[in-house]
Amino acid sequence: MCTGSCAKCLGVTLIPLAILCTLANILLFFPGGIVSDSNDHITDEVWYFGGILGSGVLMVFPALVFLGLKNNDCCGCCGNESCGKRFAMFSSFIFAAVGVVGAGYNFIVSAVAINKGPKCLGQNSTQWDYQFHNGDYLTNRDLWTACQKPEDIIPWNLTLFSLLLIMSGVQAVLCAIQVINGILGTLCGDCSCCGFCGEKNE
Repeated sequence: MCTGSCAKCLGVTLIPLAILCTLANILLFFPGGIVSDSNDHITDEVWYFGGILGSGVLMVFPALVFLGLKNNDCCGCCGNESCGKRFAMFSSFIFAAVGVVGAGYNFIVSAVAINKGPKCLGQNSTQWDYQFHNGDYLTNRDLWTACQKPEDIIPWNLTLFSLLLIMSGVQAVLCAIQVINGILGTLCGDCSCCGFCGEKNE
């Protein structure tokens, strides 16, 4: 089943991305690579769990479903084997849509976090707050001096949230491919998928 082979390839790719997104989100709980003295010192968007929930937990279910499609014929139905395969591909379409939502959630949270910048201790201030506005620090590194503590918090947050942004974007594209693949598999059963991932129609 070629559409099943496509889905399996996508599932294999999604698993490591989900793990990396989860690890990136966990690292964000340690501003600048150190243990924070207070939860209030951690950037708010970290608590939205974009990498852990959106691109982590919600991505595991679609990935596992995709991995199981290759040899899943659901035992057929009414004596028609392809009917079972069509149902399996339809279920993959549903889970792929869930994956798109999860990846989209992480993408939006990461984009907002990058635009706002990290929460930090400002110059001549005793309050931890956001020191930047509308992403102005992204084009002007001189503004980075506005954050005194934690040390290197800006490159730390910017790197990790950028990784989350990129990986969630890749996840969204892969799940969108499976949405299309699932529709084709539901409508056509065993059909060609243009040699995706080097698989040929069996």
